[in-house]
Amino acid sequence: MAQLFGSSTFMDPILLAVGMVIAGLVLLYFGAEGLVGGASSLALRLGITPLIVGLTVVSFGTSAPELLVGLIGSDDVNLGNVVGSNVANIALILGVAAAISPLKIETRVVTHELPIMLAATGFFIALAFDGELTRLDGVLLLTAMAAYMVYMFLGARRDMKRLEAIVGDDLNDADAKQRSVVVDTLLMVGGIAGLALGAKWMVDGATTIASSMGISELVIALTVVAIGTSLPELATSVVAAFRGEADISVGNVVGSNIFNLLFVMGVVACFGTIVVGPDALNIDLWVMGGISLLLWPLLRSGHSLKRWEGVLMVVGYLVYTVTMFMR
Repeated sequence: MAQLFGSSTFMDPILLAVGMVIAGLVLLYFGAEGLVGGASSLALRLGITPLIVGLTVVSFGTSAPELLVGLIGSDDVNLGNVVGSNVANIALILGVAAAISPLKIETRVVTHELPIMLAATGFFIALAFDGELTRLDGVLLLTAMAAYMVYMFLGARRDMKRLEAIVGDDLNDADAKQRSVVVDTLLMVGGIAGLALGAKWMVDGATTIASSMGISELVIALTVVAIGTSLPELATSVVAAFRGEADISVGNVVGSNIFNLLFVMGVVACFGTIVVGPDALNIDLWVMGGISLLLWPLLRSGHSLKRWEGVLMVVGYLVYTVTMFMR
C-alpha cells in the first residue's frame, strides 16, 4: 500500500486528475452564474421572456460539451453521451432543481415546448430504429432543428410586442437601470466558455481516475461522460433554482434535450454514419423516451414540479445508473 501511494508514476496523474475535477467544478459554478445572470438581464432589456432565453441561448450554450464530445468520440460514446445526457437532464437535473426549490412551470411549457421535445425524441428514435443514423438522417435532424429555431424566433417577437404593449415607455426606463448590453453579452459568452471548459476538465479528470481504478471504457462512456457533459445543465439549473429563475431552469433542460437530439446528433451524423448498438436500441433509447413522456403528466399536475417529485426523479436516475453497471 505504501509503495502504491508512494509511487510518483501513480500519484502524479491522479493528483492532476483530482485538480482538474476541482477546477472544473469552479468553472462550472462561475460559468453558470455568468450565463444565468447575463441571460436574465438581457431578456429583461430586450423584452424577451426568460423562458425563451432558457430554451435557446442557455440551452445551446450548455449543449456545447455534448457537441464537443460528439465530434471527437466513437459511435458508442456519441450516442450514449446524448441519450445518457438527455435522461440525466430530466431525471437528475430537474429532479435536483425541484428538490432545492419546487418549480412553478409556465403553461406554455406544457402546451408548446414539452410536446416539441417529445416530438423530437420520437423522431430521433424512429430514425435510429434501423440501427444506424446516416448522413440523410443528419440532414433531416438539422432541418427539424432549423424549423424549431424559426418557431422560437417568431415566439420571441410575439413576446416582445406583447410586453411593449403592456409596459410601453416604462420598458426603456427599466432597461436603463440594467447592465449594458455589452456586459450582459460578455457574461453570457464567458459563462458558456466556462461551462464548456469546466465540463471538459471534469470529464477528463474523472475518466483518468476511473481508468486508474480499472473501470471499463464502456461504463465510463455511459456514466462519467454522459453525466459530465450534463454538468453545465445541472450547474445552470441549480443556480437558476436558487435565484428563483424556474423558467430558465426548465427551459434550459427542455431546450437542451431538443438541441442534443436535433443539432448535436444531426451535425455528428453529417460527418459519417453512426451505428446504433443493440443495448441502445433495446434499452437506452426507450428509457430516454419513457422518462421524457413521464415528465408531461408530472408538469401538468398544477403546472409545477414538487419537491417530493424531484426527489423521486433523482432516486429513479440513481437506480438506472446502477443497472448500467450490472449489464
